[in-house]
Amino acid sequence: MTSIQKIGILTSGGDAPGMNACIRAIVRTGIYKGMKMVGVLQGYQGMIDKKFIDMDGHSVCNIIQLGGTILKTARCDEFRTKEGREKAYKNLRKAGINALVAIGGDGTFTGAELLSREFDIPVICIPGTIDNDLYGSDFTLGYDTANNTVIEAIDKIRDTAASHDRLFFIEVMGRDSGCIALWAGTAGGAEAILLPEKETAIDELIKKLEKGADSKKSSSIVIIAEGDKNGGAYNVAKYVKERFNFYDIKVTILGHLQRGGSPSSFDRVLASRLGYAAVNALLAGETRKMVGIRGNKIKLTDLEEALNNNSFKLEEDLLEMSHVLNI
Repeated sequence: MTSIQKIGILTSGGDAPGMNACIRAIVRTGIYKGMKMVGVLQGYQGMIDKKFIDMDGHSVCNIIQLGGTILKTARCDEFRTKEGREKAYKNLRKAGINALVAIGGDGTFTGAELLSREFDIPVICIPGTIDNDLYGSDFTLGYDTANNTVIEAIDKIRDTAASHDRLFFIEVMGRDSGCIALWAGTAGGAEAILLPEKETAIDELIKKLEKGADSKKSSSIVIIAEGDKNGGAYNVAKYVKERFNFYDIKVTILGHLQRGGSPSSFDRVLASRLGYAAVNALLAGETRKMVGIRGNKIKLTDLEEALNNNSFKLEEDLLEMSHVLNI
């Protein structure tokens, strides 16, 4: 039998579509299992500031379709210190919270792992980030929705590019990961995709533009991840303009548009599965684990492994295919 009676839920780091659907699944699963459920407002900062709210089935009514997070999120420098984490733990203990489910990215995972290790509180984490760059899960919450948002933008910009014979550089999110750029660029039929993982991307782009110039092609879409080694869309556009002064070049930065919006069907189902599995994992005695999906099956990964495993790479077949299809 588990000694857990009250489970706290928090979202931390950048928001991602599907977080609310996940909160809903956690709360309702916990209640079904006889647990008391508490929301922690503003992530780790809320732990330190004692911002706890009791949650029941009605607390999560009509939120499955909402973007963002009803629990809010915030950065917290104090929680990075041992003293800050101790303060947070004491507040949790006073509130009777004896287990946690944390939704977020690697920063969220790091904080949860430290808190659990230092104060022996059970913690399960759920990957919520549009970047899809966490080891241990094929997909993270919000990634599918963000891709759909980018694809919709690409389709609309292509209409203008073709109408005015323009070369568009579209910058998408992805400081360290090119997942969104690769998937959305492939789905949107981009003529070229620049990724943080590819050092030679700018050289390949120049070659493609040279071929395009020879064939009198004047409208194209180029997708650039914000972490591209060449400094982003504006720098790439400037460089290309110096090489090919006949192109009518435009730059679009999609920015935080990619974070918002109603989650896709895929993200809602994924969020529900992961939230349900997280509560069951806690009650089964698991701790310091990430709940993910691999091969369409729920899998648990040690937080330490999820944070330190460097084997995560973009799909090689997609990289090769995009090169072939974008000629």
